Amino acid sequence: MAERGENATPFDEGVRLLAPDGSLVDDPRFAVRADSRQTESFYREMVRARRLDEEATALQRQGELVLWIPLRGQEAAQVGSAAAARLGDFLFPSYREHAVAWHRGIPPVEVLRLLRGVTHGGWDPELYKVANYVLVLASQTLHAVGYGLGVRIDEGAARDGDPQVVMVYLGDGAMSQGDANEAFVWAASFAAPVVFFCQNNQWAISTPSRRQSPVPLARRAEGFGFPGVRVDGNDVLAVHAVTGWALEHARSGQGPVLVEANTYRMAPHTTSDDATRYQEPAEVAWWGARDPIDRLERLLAHTHEPAWFAQVRAEADADAAALRRQCLALPDPSPWSLVDHVLVGGSSLLREQRGQIWEG
Repeated sequence: MAERGENATPFDEGVRLLAPDGSLVDDPRFAVRADSRQTESFYREMVRARRLDEEATALQRQGELVLWIPLRGQEAAQVGSAAAARLGDFLFPSYREHAVAWHRGIPPVEVLRLLRGVTHGGWDPELYKVANYVLVLASQTLHAVGYGLGVRIDEGAARDGDPQVVMVYLGDGAMSQGDANEAFVWAASFAAPVVFFCQNNQWAISTPSRRQSPVPLARRAEGFGFPGVRVDGNDVLAVHAVTGWALEHARSGQGPVLVEANTYRMAPHTTSDDATRYQEPAEVAWWGARDPIDRLERLLAHTHEPAWFAQVRAEADADAAALRRQCLALPDPSPWSLVDHVLVGGSSLLREQRGQIWEG
């Protein structure tokens, strides 16, 4: 148990395999699954994600993006969970899972298209096995369970010899939405192969998680009849191990799992938010000492020279510079593309509207 500031109540951070000081920790249920090469990859991805996130934030501040939704502080939760999934598994993000998208190979600039206002969607979901972002809280949980039921009906939808699993990302605020609870009911009732991955970043905009739920969010799964596990979301090794177990559980036909990754949003909810109005400095400092990138760096420092870390940062800087160039080069869409993708086959009304746009 840890405490957040002088007046904070004890806080259970969940399953942990890597302490904030960079030392490994034993857990009776879970063990580290990542080897040394994968651990290095985790670090590279986390540093890259943070640097790209910083660049996108700067682009928004300079008027090049309509909005940006920062991920700072949640790199371990996103990289560790995405790395645990197989390439054939289908992932449903909400709107902050940039590191998940980048892990799946989606070009960084593709994530910026929607937020620059040049598209209503994004990438090809089938190509990357990653659904497009959604802005309506918890709506993606129903989409994910619907897809999972399809997988169930298709008797596993085997890809490369393994049944497909669905993983859907949601936040602590989305856990209070009716759509999420309805998704839990359907997933449990039909043993859908779905992992609900809740990134509890402690704030649903300005409402703290502790106000939304008097018990750990992972315990809500018990009421629906499936397992729930709380994990230290700033520990990429623990997130990877716990998510790997959850995916195996769902893949084996035992039904859904809820993973609650306790992490912290070290930036505003979006670039239109002022988090200093509600996040106390003591709380920010408490979580800052548990920074997911610093934590893994302390572990790797035992076996890696400073030059290796400098190279990782240099590569991330180069990717950020490329992202800026690519973002500024995005072409403006044609005005009539507004109605191009509303219906698959179009309609007489849409054709009429397209004509009106053309004439205007």
